[in-house]
Amino acid sequence: MTQLGINVFLETDFDTAVANVIGELKKEGFGLLTEIDVKATMKQKLDVEFRPYKILGACNPPLAHKALSTAPEIGLMLPCNVTVAQEEDGRILVSLIDPEVMLGVISHPVLTELAYDAKARFQRVAAALSANP
Repeated sequence: MTQLGINVFLETDFDTAVANVIGELKKEGFGLLTEIDVKATMKQKLDVEFRPYKILGACNPPLAHKALSTAPEIGLMLPCNVTVAQEEDGRILVSLIDPEVMLGVISHPVLTELAYDAKARFQRVAAALSANP
């Protein structure tokens, strides 16, 4: 199975982890377009309990602009998702999509370059989070 993302485990509470992830994403030029609270949505829509889990839709505007200008259909694959989930053992799992895997379905040199740039940024986010678990 293909590894879809970059994973980091944090030893902190869920809300602090979410705030730290957002802060590190901002340092790499990513803003949030969406924030989906899966736990709240599952409770509201299905009346079921679910672990704390958020899906963050991260966007780096210059990279997104270049990608959309190059291949408008790439909008189907944006924004880049980052998940923050509480595991059964209490640790927090942060998963950042691997843009090279995500954009690998389209063969275009500009998009390959953008995916490499975005991946490097996500790797720095993961490294920063790992340094302060």
